[in-house]
Amino acid sequence: MTYVIIGNGVASIGAIEGIRRHDKEGAIVVIGAEDTAAYGRPLISYLLAGKIGPERLALRGEDYYAKNGVELKLGTTASAIDTAKKTVTTDKGETIKYDRLLIATGGVPFVPPIPGVQGADIYSFTTLAHANTLIELSSKIKRAVVIGGGLIGLKAAESLFDRGVAVTIVELAPRILSGGFDEKAGKLAANRLKNVGIEVNCGVTAKEIQRTKDGRVKGVLLTDGRFLECDVVVVAIGVVPHSAIAKEAGVKVERGIMVDGKLMTSAKDVYAAGDVAQAKDQITGEHRVVPIWPNAYNQGYASGRNMAGAKQPYMGGLPMNSISFYGLPTISVGTVNPPDGDTSFEVHALLDEEKETYRKLVFRDEKLVGYVLVGDIDKGGMYTAFIKFEMPLAGEAKDKLINGGPEVFLWPAELFDETWNPEPAKAAR
Repeated sequence: MTYVIIGNGVASIGAIEGIRRHDKEGAIVVIGAEDTAAYGRPLISYLLAGKIGPERLALRGEDYYAKNGVELKLGTTASAIDTAKKTVTTDKGETIKYDRLLIATGGVPFVPPIPGVQGADIYSFTTLAHANTLIELSSKIKRAVVIGGGLIGLKAAESLFDRGVAVTIVELAPRILSGGFDEKAGKLAANRLKNVGIEVNCGVTAKEIQRTKDGRVKGVLLTDGRFLECDVVVVAIGVVPHSAIAKEAGVKVERGIMVDGKLMTSAKDVYAAGDVAQAKDQITGEHRVVPIWPNAYNQGYASGRNMAGAKQPYMGGLPMNSISFYGLPTISVGTVNPPDGDTSFEVHALLDEEKETYRKLVFRDEKLVGYVLVGDIDKGGMYTAFIKFEMPLAGEAKDKLINGGPEVFLWPAELFDETWNPEPAKAAR
C-alpha cells in the first residue's frame, strides 16, 4: 500500500500518525512545497517578534520522518492529479503512483482587488518565508499598515510592533476579531493593543494603496478619506482553500474540497484534510471550511486512519481560537455569535472591564455549544470538554456551570465508565 500526501503541514503530521496507527508497513510519500519540514505556523508570529528562534518551530523531532518510514520530498509542488491512473505529477517532472491520496494543501492568502495592491512592498503573513522576509525588512522600515483585524492580522501587527515598527491596523468590520469572538471580547483586545501603542481602526478599509513614481508604497488611502503613510502593507484578511489541483482533477469543490463522513472526496481513494477541506462541523452538522490548527490535525489523523482501512467516521470539527495580546489571553470555542432573534440559543455573559475579564456561555437544547473567555482562561479545557462530548446540562448542573464554573463532577456518569474510550484524534486536540 502506498500513501501519498500532498502538503506538509499539521494535517500531514496527523495523517502520518493516523496511518501508522493502523498500518505499520505501507509506504508514505509526503510532497511539501516549502523547503522545510512541518512547523508550527502559529509560532511564526513569535519568530517575527524575536521571542523564539527558528529551532523552536519544528512540530516533530529531526528523526520523525525516518522513524515513520516517510519519504519526504521538500521544495516540490504537486502539479496534477490523475484519479483514473492514481498518479500525482510534480513540478520536478516526477510521476508518483498512489493507492490512497490525501490532499492537504492548506490555504493561500486572500488578496482583495484593491488598486495598488500588486507590486512592491506588499506582504502576506502565513508562512515561514513570509516571517523571514518581514524580519529582514523590520530593521529598514518605520511604518506599516496591516489590512485585516483577524487573528493573522493582529499577530502580524503585534510582531512588527515588537520589532520597533509603528503599526496601524485597519479592519472593515465594526470590531477586530469579528469572526471568532464577539463585540465585548473584541473591544477588550482592541483596548489592550491601543494601550501599548498599536493604532486600531475599525469600520474602515483600504480604498487605494498609493505609490511613488518609482513604484514604492507611500501610503494607504482609507474609505473614510484618511491617508496613512507607510513603508509596507501587510494584507492579512484571511486565507482561502488552496484547492485548484483538486478542481482540475475533477474532484468536487465548493468553498473547499467536499468530503464525506470519512473525509474521502468525490474521487475514490482520494481524501482531503485541513484548511483545504469542507468538512463536517460538529455543532451544526453542516459542511464548512474551518481553517484552524486543531481541526487540521484532527482531520489529518481521521483521514489517515481511514486511508489505512479503519473505517471510522470523522465526528466533526469545532471552531476554536486561542490567542494572547500583550498578556491578555483569549479563547473562543463553538458558536459564540448566535443569530439575532434565534430564541433557541441561551446566552449568559459576565464582563469586568476594570479587571479585563469576560466570560460568555452559549447554550442550545440544554447543552453548551460555545464560549468566550478573556483574561481568565484557566478552565477553557473544561468548557471545551462539555461542548466536544455534547454533555447534557439541565437544572442544577446547568446552574452550577453558569454560576460556579466547570467541574468534572458535572460530567455524566458514563464518561467515567471504564469501557469508555475517547477516539485518539479527539484526545490529541
